[in-house]
Amino acid sequence: MVSEHASPLATLGGVDAGGQNVHVAALSCALARAGHEVTVYTRRDDPALPTRVAMAPGLKVRHLDAGPPIPLPKDDLLPYVAKMAECLRKSWLLEPPDVVHAHFWMSGLAALHAGRPLGVPVVQTFHALGAVKRRHQGPKDTSPPERIAHETAIIEVASRIIATCADELDELVRLGADATKVSVVPCGVDTTLFAPSRAVGAEAAVGSLGAFQDRTFRSLAFKCRSPGERPMPYRLGTVGRLVERKGIDDIIKALVDIPDAELVVAGGPHADGLPWDADARRLLDLARDLGVARRVTLIGRLGREQVPRLLRSIDLAICVPWYEPFGIAPLEAMSCAVPVVAAAVGGLSDTVVDGVTGLHVPPRNPARLAKAVRLLLADPARRSTMGAAGRARVVEQYQWSSVACRTLEAYEIALDASGPVRRTALI
Repeated sequence: MVSEHASPLATLGGVDAGGQNVHVAALSCALARAGHEVTVYTRRDDPALPTRVAMAPGLKVRHLDAGPPIPLPKDDLLPYVAKMAECLRKSWLLEPPDVVHAHFWMSGLAALHAGRPLGVPVVQTFHALGAVKRRHQGPKDTSPPERIAHETAIIEVASRIIATCADELDELVRLGADATKVSVVPCGVDTTLFAPSRAVGAEAAVGSLGAFQDRTFRSLAFKCRSPGERPMPYRLGTVGRLVERKGIDDIIKALVDIPDAELVVAGGPHADGLPWDADARRLLDLARDLGVARRVTLIGRLGREQVPRLLRSIDLAICVPWYEPFGIAPLEAMSCAVPVVAAAVGGLSDTVVDGVTGLHVPPRNPARLAKAVRLLLADPARRSTMGAAGRARVVEQYQWSSVACRTLEAYEIALDASGPVRRTALI
């Protein structure tokens, strides 16, 4: 695995730490559990990081020295791709892998430069496409200007491409991909960690802010609630980065027309850094301007083990990004038997079944979002049915063991195309 900016060891919720980190970590663990030897190569962003980390049996993480050993935005990493490719080539000359799976476009560049001369098949997952980002963000897109051209070249020369949803397959074909060269394999969910609560007491009390804000979380909340103020009847929740394209601004705008609900937002920096975070300030300033600040709580970045507890404490999960290549957060909510209101974009159009596991709404449309939320809050029986349907759908289609099997099928195809010498790799 090559994942230049998204380490499987990273804490989630930061500017460039999200679904790709989860995907690489969980897929690698599932492949290792299936008996394969997996190495994840990622960029060193801290001088204290060891060169090798044993993450699980059969799985190790290698930190490569490509650029300064400090956190850098992923859009600033292109100048260090050549160095990463050099590090990969040196490693693979000593221990050539059977298959390389590159995650994100810059990982693909590095992997192809290092692997193709050695005859190693390279499978590519983009996780996001520059053409889609530019279409939705316009002048706010901070990607290097060469990104789309590089992605087009990767599409042409990679041994196999894995798209995470049908929408991404369509986008790849528009960029020139041969559809027969693309496998559609979704992201997955840890259905043991993300599960409906069987606990009693505080953790089982859905919809009560007081139940969630126990000793662990009370100190994390960055909010404007007055001391002793009673919690609202309903709680909405959203998990993810605080960047504008994730649509949290639209959820806050919708809250104006959902007077009996409060919103809990998990993501961004750790709680003690929220007062100085520009995105957090933007969201709270908006909430104050709209008169809903007392119903908006930012709790900052959560550890992976804490997220299920938050999800089990809410009545509805909201995920309304402007665009979304896949979107793991809605699946995690569904796995906890929580219904989802989601924007009908990207992978969310596949995972959230409209009218069955939740409701679809148009992106960037607070009025339609508020209407959908009110509809479900008024019908607890329907919410319960949707939650159960969501859990069943995740267990049936999105467990990481199933995703790993489908990914292995793509590797097999890539190995078949690489010739008989390498074909023995997965036997």
